[in-house]
Amino acid sequence: MKRIAIFASGSGSNAENIIKYFRTNKSADVVLILSNNPDAFVLNRASRLNIKSIVFNKQQINNPHWATTNLLNYNIDLIVLAGYLWKFPTYLLKKYQNKVINLHPSLLPKYGGKGMYGTNVHKAVVFNKEVESGITIHYVNEYYDQGAIIFQAKCQILESDTFSDVADKIRKLELHHLPVVVSKIIYKDG
Repeated sequence: MKRIAIFASGSGSNAENIIKYFRTNKSADVVLILSNNPDAFVLNRASRLNIKSIVFNKQQINNPHWATTNLLNYNIDLIVLAGYLWKFPTYLLKKYQNKVINLHPSLLPKYGGKGMYGTNVHKAVVFNKEVESGITIHYVNEYYDQGAIIFQAKCQILESDTFSDVADKIRKLELHHLPVVVSKIIYKDG
């Protein structure tokens, strides 16, 4: 069975969704939640779901010994960034080549890059009067939101939609598609 680690900085609704998905689909198991935010609600979710969690700071994540030791101890096969806001270290990308994926709340390449996450993306979509938005699941490389695209899903944006309306539409796409795409990646990698 494949072993998944999830990096998250906030609420963790996508992390919980993935955990629950793989409790019924036995191809993988989420064994670790890592967060750079000691107050992130994802840590409460991990505790409630009996998933080990680790909180770290910039010095720790940028220390190859600390990070690889923590990940290697759990025999991680795939890393999912789900609401993780820091740039992922290059040494980990080399260690887990094509084994780190990210969920982004727009149709990349639009609205990607440093500072483009969550509400910032949805406000930009509404401000620019976009007629559609969506999600992108992509491999992570050394540049923000520029890794190879694995999957995209779209939703229509109405003229009357607020950024909150857009956020709700994106959230539904994330919850529906992310676990399925993770499952396909795991199946493909055998």
